[in-house]
Amino acid sequence: MELIEKMINLKNSVITVYYMAAITTSLKFSFGFDVQKLVTDLEQIEQSTWVSHFNTGGYDGEWNVIPLYSMNGSMNNIYAYDPNNSVFLPTPLLADCQYFQEVLAYFQCSLQSVRILKLKGGSRIKPHRDHDLGYDKHVFRLHVPIVTNESVEFLVDKKRIFMNAGECWYINAGYIHSVHNKSTEDRVHLVIDCKRNLWTDSLFFSHASEDSFIEAPTERKYSQTDIKRIIEELKMQDSPAVKALIQEFSALMK
Repeated sequence: MELIEKMINLKNSVITVYYMAAITTSLKFSFGFDVQKLVTDLEQIEQSTWVSHFNTGGYDGEWNVIPLYSMNGSMNNIYAYDPNNSVFLPTPLLADCQYFQEVLAYFQCSLQSVRILKLKGGSRIKPHRDHDLGYDKHVFRLHVPIVTNESVEFLVDKKRIFMNAGECWYINAGYIHSVHNKSTEDRVHLVIDCKRNLWTDSLFFSHASEDSFIEAPTERKYSQTDIKRIIEELKMQDSPAVKALIQEFSALMK
């Protein structure tokens, strides 16, 4: 069990602490893809025009994109989210990538943004959340590393995950995540945004409990007065979990 949310109810001087099952913030699937074939397809398009990621304030260094599926199939549009519900279509480059097509065909669901993302050696993507992008939101993100190394530090909800080339990973992008490529080698991922359906439910729930795919909690801020009151109320209860909460809230007073 993992504490994922603390809901403090001070009504009638009663504090209720809610616990939920361990959550899935990231997930490595049991299948993978051929690394050499991935690299071969990457080489087919690597000399194409890379587009700098639009969120220039969200990273240090170089973070570049080649779109394989984009809104209306445009080579110039690298946005993953479209409030106008545009149709995501293959870009002309995908026709040159036979194995990328096979990889995408594996997923029996609707595809949205599909991109090759390259984080240059020494570059860093700052901690951030992505808008409505988790399995509970019915649109989710998969990563298939093509070129990577052990010096790439990928954090999701403060936990480091190690993605090897050819593996397929889900991350709940609604949780705070970041990437730091501490090597001199570029890190390149195939990043696939998909729409949830019955087929994906079967896939995901064969790897983790359905109850573990839940919305990322929002951060709460407490005033010093609130913290003092919460600690006093917690002291009226006696359990290891409550004692841990007292320590956590006490740390906020320092």
